[in-house]
Formats: sequence, structure tokens, C-alpha cells
Amino acid sequence: MRKKSNSPSGSKIAAYAGAFLLLVAVVAIGYESPQQVSSQVAVVADQPASAAAVGNEVAPSVDQLVATDVAADLASRANLPIADYVTNTSVSLAAKNDLAQTDASAITKPQIIQPNSTRSEVINYVAVEGDSVPSIAAKFGISANTVRWVNDLGDTDVVTPGKALRILPTSGLLHTVSAGDTLESIASKYSSNAERIKTINNLELSGVSAGQSLVIPDGVKPAPVVATRTQSYGSSLGGSLVSTNVYATAGNRYAPGNCTWYAYERRAQMGRPVGSFWGNANTWASSARAAGYLVDRSPAAGAVLVDQAGYYGHVGVVERVLENGDIVITEMNNYAYGGFNKVNSRTISAGQASAYQYIH
Repeated sequence: MRKKSNSPSGSKIAAYAGAFLLLVAVVAIGYESPQQVSSQVAVVADQPASAAAVGNEVAPSVDQLVATDVAADLASRANLPIADYVTNTSVSLAAKNDLAQTDASAITKPQIIQPNSTRSEVINYVAVEGDSVPSIAAKFGISANTVRWVNDLGDTDVVTPGKALRILPTSGLLHTVSAGDTLESIASKYSSNAERIKTINNLELSGVSAGQSLVIPDGVKPAPVVATRTQSYGSSLGGSLVSTNVYATAGNRYAPGNCTWYAYERRAQMGRPVGSFWGNANTWASSARAAGYLVDRSPAAGAVLVDQAGYYGHVGVVERVLENGDIVITEMNNYAYGGFNKVNSRTISAGQASAYQYIH
């Protein structure tokens, strides 16, 4: 009678060998060098706390999941001592895969409604000492023309302290809706965009209605139909010619209708009075210097331009200095622009502007 052999069968040896190879594969796939691990830790440490709190798990590969499942099954069938370890590894990888998928969906979920902190309403602002149209525009991140257009400042950069101004949420202008207006017609009139007008004024549901005041983003004021117009002094001086109909303020000792009379009135309106007895225009620079005013060759908004040419000379008031150095002035009694008792505005080139003196 032959003795029963205690040596393992071929199938069991094959199972052991297969399990061993799969375990080696699992270890090889899942192994990371200490340097790699430390670099991952450094990356996590640099991330915001919110990302670390989620776990930031990375899903294991399909190869890892399949290999550990098969290895766990073979080790269990062969009754290997490491069967429990392999089974635990398989369960851990499956859990890690589920967690990574959950975290990824939470992190990458699109935000349908984006919060919008951009101001959409018109606000009020009271000018303070030292304010000008460009400085106010820069303070609120809008264009200088926006400040001028909305507040009917004409072509001036001068703002009197205490003056109440309306400030738009974006560069552009305001439009009061008339009967028959549509978003498309309004957009066309001001070279704007109908959809942007709708969005910034929240018109998605209501639409436009007569009498409504709308912000026109990036709108451009249309050019006036008539170049010459008549209006009261003190309103917009953007036209080429305006007539005056005002009484002199207290202290104005200059002859009505002349350039000196107007310069005194305009400076008083700006809150920057000048002397009452400075004589003819050609003596204003010396009189102002003697009175302690700064007089130089540098034009600035609000300064009095002094032209000493001719028997009497001429004065005007600088309303604006353009980026290229040209200046915009207003003046009275310039015979090329209407003559006696007429106020006009004109632009003087930078080269010509440097020939004059300026009282600040």
C-alpha cells in the first residue's frame, strides 16, 4: 500500500504562485518613494484649508482595484497567511475610490449662480476741496466724460467743493425713456449694446417704460445737431457760442460784457475768486502776482489764461487740459466768436497754450 503524499498539489502550488505574483504587482503599483510622498504632502500643505478638509483623495487606478480583488480571492482560496491583509487592502482601495469620486464631484460641481458684487445703482457724491472731474472719475473707476455728461458740466474739469454729483456704476451716460423708445433704438442712439442696457438696469422681466431713467453702459453722447445755440450762462458751455443773460455778482467792478467781467464771474462760480481791481486784461498777471496768486506758464483747469497782446490784452478761463496738452477755454468778448457780451468756448493747441500766462 502506497503512502499518501504530503507534498502540495500542483493546483495549490499554482494558486500560491499566482497569489504571490499578484501581491508583488499590487505592491509595485501602489508603491511610492519617500520623496514622492513628501512632495505630495508639501502640495497639500500649500493648498487652502477648504481643499484639505475635503480630503483631496485621488482615485486608485482600475489595475489596482482588479489586482487586489483577484489577489484577495486567490489568497483566501489557498488559505494563505496573508489572506486577511490582501482582503483589507482590497476593501481600502474600493473605499478610497468611492471617496475620491465623491470629493471630486463636490469640488468640481459648477456654480450656476455667480455672486455679482458690481454696483448697478446711481449714487450721490459731494465734491470736496481739491476734486476735479478727472480725480472723481478715477476715484470711481469711470471715464471723465461720464462725470461731465451725467452732471451737465459741459467741457470743464472744474468742480466746486460742495457740489452734489451723480455717479454712474460704469462709464456711459443716463437716458430718460420717451414714448416709443426700445432697447434697440436707445442702444443705437448712444452706440451702446441693448443686452448690456437690459442687464445693468434689470429689465429682463419689466422692459422699458416712458419716464424711466436708464444707465447706458459705454454710451457716447451724440454730437449736437446745431453747433451754435443760445442758453443761459452757468449751464453747459460745450457749444461753440452762447449768449449771456446774468447780473454781476457782488464785488465785480469790471465793465459788463468784457473778458475781465466774465473771468471774474466764472472764477467766482468755481469758488476761486479773483481781485476786483486788477485793471485791464494785460495787467492781470502782474496784479495777481502782487496779490499772492501763483502765476506761471502751466495751464490747469480753473486757471485764468492771460494774453497780454494788444492794447487791453485778453483773459479767459481754462476749463480743461486735454491729454495731448491742448486746452479748452471759455471767454467773453472775442470778436471771432460773437464779440461783445458773448461767451464762447474754444480749444487752443498745446504749442499755442504755452505762450500765455496762467493765474492759479
